[in-house]
Amino acid sequence: MDTIVMKFGGSSVADNDKLKIVAKKVIDMYDKGNNIVVILSAQGKTTDKLINEASQIIEENTKIDAEQMPNSEIFREMDMLLSSGEQISISKLSILLNKMGYKSISLTGWQAGILTDNVNQNAIIKNIDTTRILQELEKRKIVIIAGFQGYNENLDITTLGRGGSDTSAIAIAAALKAKECYIFSDVDGVYTTDPNKIPEAKKIPALSYNEMMEISSEGAKVLHNRCAEIGDKFKIPIITKSTFNNKAGTIITDIIEENTIKSIVKKDISRISVIGNGVIRNYDFIKNLLDIIQKNKLEMLEFNVSESKISVDFKGIVNDKILEEMHNIIIK
Repeated sequence: MDTIVMKFGGSSVADNDKLKIVAKKVIDMYDKGNNIVVILSAQGKTTDKLINEASQIIEENTKIDAEQMPNSEIFREMDMLLSSGEQISISKLSILLNKMGYKSISLTGWQAGILTDNVNQNAIIKNIDTTRILQELEKRKIVIIAGFQGYNENLDITTLGRGGSDTSAIAIAAALKAKECYIFSDVDGVYTTDPNKIPEAKKIPALSYNEMMEISSEGAKVLHNRCAEIGDKFKIPIITKSTFNNKAGTIITDIIEENTIKSIVKKDISRISVIGNGVIRNYDFIKNLLDIIQKNKLEMLEFNVSESKISVDFKGIVNDKILEEMHNIIIK
């Protein structure tokens, strides 16, 4: 029996109506005879809300905190606070699935055996003891695990940093030797550029792990960078899809070799990166890129080239019209 890991982001579980959509997708996969492990983020903007509330407390008591509470203790308590968001999500989905007649159980990071290092707010997973997860799967339960969190050797709760639920999902998939890891969000895949800014952006059907790591490192918010790294290490196919439609998504896996430009990303206001395996050998593209830069009289500070990425840092602000021009000329 295959094991499938399904991760749903905050927008996918933002309210009870959306939780019902998530439940249906989980049930559809379960009814095909798979073992199902679900990883959830906190609902909607819960994490941001908790951070803001804690920040207000810290700012109002700055002198007291500085004198009586070292930052390391504040970080520990922040992890305790922020982990509560995911626990709300997993318990609500488990209640819903059980009500619908599907046996399920929710597990926190420590109950799921996710051991991390001692770094609060940005912990690294060291090991996953899958004993409890496997015991529940043996009972044909749907196992729902809180993303973004684990525990350290002091038995304190730790969190993995923003976007860490993606990393939770692929790490658990690797530990369970899962067939696939699905990452569901409100976007139905990875696009050639930001579809919210450039209407001509196209969905990319397949990416290599390396390409996805480059895209993530340049600021695209589709997938946590460490997720792609772990997927590559353990060769777990990652499929990014939308929770809210059934369109084909983007598959991230091994691609032997191809020389195709996949994505153009603008980071902050002054860097543009073009990503694709073999981009360094695409001389026509490099010429087109330099022509656009010259035509628009953009002043370059740095021009960095690697096997799968070209990044250009500019002196001034690069607006979205430049990004759109590059996208429309370079990505056919």
